[in-house]
Amino acid sequence: MGMEKMKVLMKGNEALAEAAIQAGCHHFFGYPITPQTELAAYMAKRMPKIGGVYLQAESEIAAVNMVLGASAAGIRAMTSSSSPGISLKAEGISYMAGSDLPALIINVQRGGPGLGGIQPGQADYYQATKATGHGDFHILVYAPSTVQEMVDLVSVAFDNADKYRMPAMILADGMLGQMMEPVELPAERKTAQIEKPWAASGHQNKREHNVVNSLYLKPEVLEEKVVERFKRYDEIKKNEQRAEEYLTDDAEVILVAYGASSRVARSAVNKARESGIKAGLLRPISLWPFPVEAVRKAADTAKNLLTVEMSMGQMVDDVRLAVEGKAPVHFYGRTGGMIPTPEAVTEEIIKITEGK
Repeated sequence: MGMEKMKVLMKGNEALAEAAIQAGCHHFFGYPITPQTELAAYMAKRMPKIGGVYLQAESEIAAVNMVLGASAAGIRAMTSSSSPGISLKAEGISYMAGSDLPALIINVQRGGPGLGGIQPGQADYYQATKATGHGDFHILVYAPSTVQEMVDLVSVAFDNADKYRMPAMILADGMLGQMMEPVELPAERKTAQIEKPWAASGHQNKREHNVVNSLYLKPEVLEEKVVERFKRYDEIKKNEQRAEEYLTDDAEVILVAYGASSRVARSAVNKARESGIKAGLLRPISLWPFPVEAVRKAADTAKNLLTVEMSMGQMVDDVRLAVEGKAPVHFYGRTGGMIPTPEAVTEEIIKITEGK
């Protein structure tokens, strides 16, 4: 019998920070904003102790551009923020995408628009998956639903960002960032980075010098770069879709929910099952690439799908596109920082099964 690895009780924000350190990220640039400030505060304490770099920038714009610079030098770097702060980082994220640079951006979402509130939200789905910044590009987007999964997805996000040379985002929310759960941390990886022959890291006259840039004044050249990038995106769509299924095999109503909403949806599925209703849950883990195949498969067997979100309905469009009209897709959401209750979602399931 092997010894069980020790679990520690950690707050979501702090678990994200420690997981990044364990994944070989020793360069963090950020700016405080609720509800993710504990992540930056944790980095401020830990980075000096491990010989890493913590820098609180003068603004979100400065922080993301520091990440760009560090990444261009071949260093594994990250930043974190919450909804309004991510909007300020959008230009820098587009520059990173246009320069084919890997980096990790964490968004611990709050209610919006504008300053909104400091309670959890999921209304940044469009921004994360459709338009994180200007131009033709995508970023990898992962949606954890537990503190343990936050830890696990940090390594996945960093590794795939490096593999595909593009920014990645962990799309969490205030509920996950603030909650505490037992987690098992990975062993620290001393050499997490893959070889980066493209990096502007000094060449000692042993190779051609590298230029990291997103400016291409000749439209033919820029088009070629963008088309080449989208071929890579097609590979990612084939290879990197992630989703979890719960009680979907015989389900007549399948809920589709991610992140904190999926925890509520899972409870509602259990309540519906206790009432004799065959309900199940499909939980997207990768939001880009969206798990089209899993949703399409669910639509082959379920009579109805119900999307549950903490927004006015942003993921529901992607679910409907994936379903291709095979089954009705219903929506239930709360917004502005309000969290759906299992009871309210169960009521929606009952209404759907009764045809109301």
